[in-house]
Amino acid sequence: MPQTVTGADVAAAAVRLGTDVHRTPLHTCTAIDRLVGQRVVFKCESFQRGGSFKLRGALNAVRRLAPEVRARGVVTHSSGNFAQGLALAARATGTTATIVMPSNAPAVKQAAVRDYGATVVLCAPTLQSRIETVQQLAAETGGTILSPSDHPDVIAGQGTVGLELLESLQDLDAVVVPLGGGGLLSGIAVAVKHLAPRVHVIGAEPAGADDAFRSRAAGQRLGHPPEGPQTICDGLRTELGTYTWPLVRDLVDDVVRVPDDQTRLAMKWLYERAKLVVEPSAAIALAAVGHGTFPLGPDHRVAVVLSGGNVDLAQLAELLPTA
Repeated sequence: MPQTVTGADVAAAAVRLGTDVHRTPLHTCTAIDRLVGQRVVFKCESFQRGGSFKLRGALNAVRRLAPEVRARGVVTHSSGNFAQGLALAARATGTTATIVMPSNAPAVKQAAVRDYGATVVLCAPTLQSRIETVQQLAAETGGTILSPSDHPDVIAGQGTVGLELLESLQDLDAVVVPLGGGGLLSGIAVAVKHLAPRVHVIGAEPAGADDAFRSRAAGQRLGHPPEGPQTICDGLRTELGTYTWPLVRDLVDDVVRVPDDQTRLAMKWLYERAKLVVEPSAAIALAAVGHGTFPLGPDHRVAVVLSGGNVDLAQLAELLPTA
């Protein structure tokens, strides 16, 4: 499939979202700069409504639905962050949201989704189970299925993160973005390559869920192996889809595979040095900058997108390094 989301789509999404999403702050930390050898600027989507960037794509997609379609509700599957974003988007537009969540999704995310007014349906923690359950619920309710990442309107909404970065940082050399289903990375890549094509766009992908890295090497979209993804980054256990694959293939300059132990260390740095509370799926972007395969030499100005802060505090000790 050719690319289906344009810079104009991202710009239109920014207008559509208006002031209903936060323009999230930028943060720097000289201690972390010294640790990774770059001049890092953090884009703190952890401070977005719902605790992650996901509201951007969810609200753009829901607002793009025809009123009579929107009135029948929306359905999705999500480990937590898109679930919260879609629940907020449904509430903002006066409709209902039914969210399929894997049974191993962090309890804090399940509770937040319910608090935002959505109906939560738990399923087995496999991608196949999530998809089948969503299809069944959509058939029962008449609701519209919205993919957490693989939907043009969702991608365009997520791309507004890239617009904000370029408006704020004029001397940016690279942007590093967590990579799971590819919606955030795709949207940012569309915005950046449209407005500032010289800026290096880099995906940070778990080594145990590296379908994007392998797909790019093979020249075709590949899924996860039969045993499934193996990573602490619960928000990055999904796969590239029909819409995100061409964008990641054509617009992303590099994908860095990050072992979980490096993500744990990056979380520790962010907590201790920068005083930023993030989840593993966000910390991986910083881990990629400090990884030995990072494609740029030292002392570049690098934007690191901290995609979310919905960490389950009950599991925090298990997520941080022991040493």
